[in-house]
Amino acid sequence: MALTESPSYGAVSRRRKDGGRALIAAASVLFVAVAVLQALNSAGVLPLGLKDWRPTLYAFLVWSVALGVGMVLARGEAGLKALFILPAALFTAAMAIFPTLFGLSIAFTDWNLASFTGQKFNGIDNLLQLVRDPFYWNAMRNMVIYVLFVFVEYAIAFGLALLLNAEIRARKFWRVVFLIPLMLSPVAVSWMVGKSMLEYRFGPVARFARWLGVNNPSFFTDPWVARLWIEAMDAWVSIPFVMILLLAGLQAMPKEVIEAAKVDGASPWQRFWQVIFPLMLPVSITAIVLRIIFKLKLADIIITVTSGGPGGATDSVSSFIYREYRDRSNVGYGTMLAMFYLVVIVIFVTLLLKFLRKHMQRMT
Repeated sequence: MALTESPSYGAVSRRRKDGGRALIAAASVLFVAVAVLQALNSAGVLPLGLKDWRPTLYAFLVWSVALGVGMVLARGEAGLKALFILPAALFTAAMAIFPTLFGLSIAFTDWNLASFTGQKFNGIDNLLQLVRDPFYWNAMRNMVIYVLFVFVEYAIAFGLALLLNAEIRARKFWRVVFLIPLMLSPVAVSWMVGKSMLEYRFGPVARFARWLGVNNPSFFTDPWVARLWIEAMDAWVSIPFVMILLLAGLQAMPKEVIEAAKVDGASPWQRFWQVIFPLMLPVSITAIVLRIIFKLKLADIIITVTSGGPGGATDSVSSFIYREYRDRSNVGYGTMLAMFYLVVIVIFVTLLLKFLRKHMQRMT
């Protein structure tokens, strides 16, 4: 008896495969069609009388069930195994991909909460306004400056990690002390430092500056000085995170390598530059990339202390987008700014990781 496919473990008949694939394809077409119609309805291009996004939600649930059934039909035992990771994948799609697509649909509309006209499709008008918006590009330039400061933070964090890894008195105590800023909220730090200590009339730093002879100590009127104070507060909160990663890497480093360098007569600087630093490079790259990603989201300190001032000098992209929502209630344009920034971040981080991967391969 000749069988092209036996009913053994993992075998699936051709008819069953085709049925599973057809089920997935039909459910996918239905889901995409409902989502597109819903987006056109929300933008006002094709009024269908749909009041909310429930039809798309129901279509997504139908597609999820059909996807699971179709995978089992088409792949047999392998499909059953895939069902274990399917809920996590669908949750990611529901919580990340779908809101992104929803935001993209809003980005091409004229929607101001202060207006009674509601949401209207306006094509690429928001994108053209973004290109001509000098304040947005000023915030982008500021983000370049803030990201470059990450390397200064890394140098300080590396020095602290080396210090806390050395045999010093009360080492455990100092480790806890240096971790305290990481336990504080950036908003709390903004109020304690930016709004209280640096207050130009009654703040202790301003009083001390007057005692030294400074007539009008103001810390947030000059653009570069204001940027430096914003960076200082953000660095004070964030350096302990980089420090603890580097400290973990130093503690995991084999001691025999350092001892061998000492026996060979290497100076402390030679041991650091030729032994410790190269061995710490993978941990250093991880810490820097994570810190850059966190820096790209910088907003809370700026919003609390300066609100982007003076004249947008301290604005980050996130704080600028926040004020576009809060102060102008411009949901459509603010969402376009956020979507464009998301694309920039994805491209930048992808190129950065690609460059670092090639650099690490050349070193190894």
